[in-house]
Amino acid sequence: MMKMLKYTEFLYLVVAVISLYKIYSLWSIGKEYYLFVFFAVVSVAMFAFRRHYRKKFKKREQDNNS
Repeated sequence: MMKMLKYTEFLYLVVAVISLYKIYSLWSIGKEYYLFVFFAVVSVAMFAFRRHYRKKFKKREQDNNS
């Protein structure tokens, strides 16, 4: 289960990269891109949040097992 959670972290980075691409493409033609800025920021924040807590739980699990 923990291995699957590790991979889902990177899905947030994929969403951020796609959002950054959409920001660039919409910005170059002068359309509104603010929603994709929100998606990019939230995705990067969620990646950091999930990674931090996964490492915290992994450390706690190792401490309990030893």
